[in-house]
Amino acid sequence: MRYVYLAIVVLALAALVTFKLQNLQSVTITFLTASLTLPASVLVAVVYVLGMLTGGSLLALLRGAVRKASQQAPADADAAPKP
Repeated sequence: MRYVYLAIVVLALAALVTFKLQNLQSVTITFLTASLTLPASVLVAVVYVLGMLTGGSLLALLRGAVRKASQQAPADADAAPKP
């Protein structure tokens, strides 16, 4: 099984290097008055990392809200008057 994982890592690394070599042209990003020029592959990597961070944060917030709501539900059920 170790060799399967190693093969997957090698294939992913080969795809990453191929992507990097094929996207060496520079792009310019402008936001308000700031501008930044960097290779397209670096831009894609930065956007990917930012997406992982924001997605992970959103998932953590949703888990906390669901956990809090599920803990409050039994307490509310006990407070309801019985006929």
